[in-house]
Amino acid sequence: MPALFEECSFRGMTLRNRVMMSPMCQYVAGDDGIATDWHLVHYGARAVGGVALVMIEATAVVPGGRLSRGDLGLWDDSQIESLARIVRFCHAHGARVGVQLGHAGRKAWSDNRGYGPEVPVAPSALPFDADWCMPRELDQDGIDAAASAFALAARRALEADVDVIEIHGAHGYLISEFLSPLANLRTDAYGGDHARRVRFPAEVADAIRTVWPEERPLFIRLSCSDWSPGGNEPADAAEYARLLQPHGIDLVDCSSGGVVNVRPRAVPGYQVPFSDQVRRESGVPTAAVGMIYRPEQADAIIRQGQADLVALGRGLLRVPYWANYAARSLGLAGNWPVPYGSVERSPIYPED
Repeated sequence: MPALFEECSFRGMTLRNRVMMSPMCQYVAGDDGIATDWHLVHYGARAVGGVALVMIEATAVVPGGRLSRGDLGLWDDSQIESLARIVRFCHAHGARVGVQLGHAGRKAWSDNRGYGPEVPVAPSALPFDADWCMPRELDQDGIDAAASAFALAARRALEADVDVIEIHGAHGYLISEFLSPLANLRTDAYGGDHARRVRFPAEVADAIRTVWPEERPLFIRLSCSDWSPGGNEPADAAEYARLLQPHGIDLVDCSSGGVVNVRPRAVPGYQVPFSDQVRRESGVPTAAVGMIYRPEQADAIIRQGQADLVALGRGLLRVPYWANYAARSLGLAGNWPVPYGSVERSPIYPED
């Protein structure tokens, strides 16, 4: 059995394989943040295609915390049913569903460089870049309100029967800003060493766990490198993982970047070493993500113990049925739906 297609479990959730759809913003929701038919077809196709865990894109916990005007939201009960419809369809086709809950912080409304309808907030009054809006530094009331907003969104996710929540703690958004010494210059209980910088993410996890059942997993995505001198590195991410595990975190989704305006040189598998290091040093399960395309590459990541899940982004945008084709490439039958049964017996690349 290829390691990529072994089942795995987190708390009460069992996945049929180790393939996860990485959360990718679609930018097609309206100002109401309600999921559309596009989202149903987009996520449903990957469930039919054999993905074990469909992770829905960054979903804002407050209207002013959206990455863009086209982001999904879970700040209002009116947004529950559109999400539940996606969950029901994915469940019917064997996939589990997660939702990534986030707050964009100083990068809110990024299509306008932070100049949205509300003043953006951050751990410190530092703009993302020279031509970005100056954020307002959160006081204690603002920090408490943000944590509460995550919990309220988690309650709505539960009503939609979502299987797992992923806290968006990466890419320079609010939680990532608290974690990075490049964005967090606070001298109070929320800034300084690792234990202080991780305090807000820990409070968010604690708030979510007050409404999120014990049997349902809670993940967090972290930027394991800020790709800039003085910023976080994989060893810092491993320490955050170790500190967050007692707060109910079950897996770290290992990404990178975004807290400053620096782009790394991306090559196939370039973030896999982050997942490997965080997993080894913290003892917390991880997901590897970033230019993972080939089935053999994905299988090796799991087989060699570098990650517990492999998260695919652009690979699944190109080929919604990637998991089924990967199964065949690795010597297994694909999990094709009955209406597509003839595909299983046809060549992967039919001749003209």
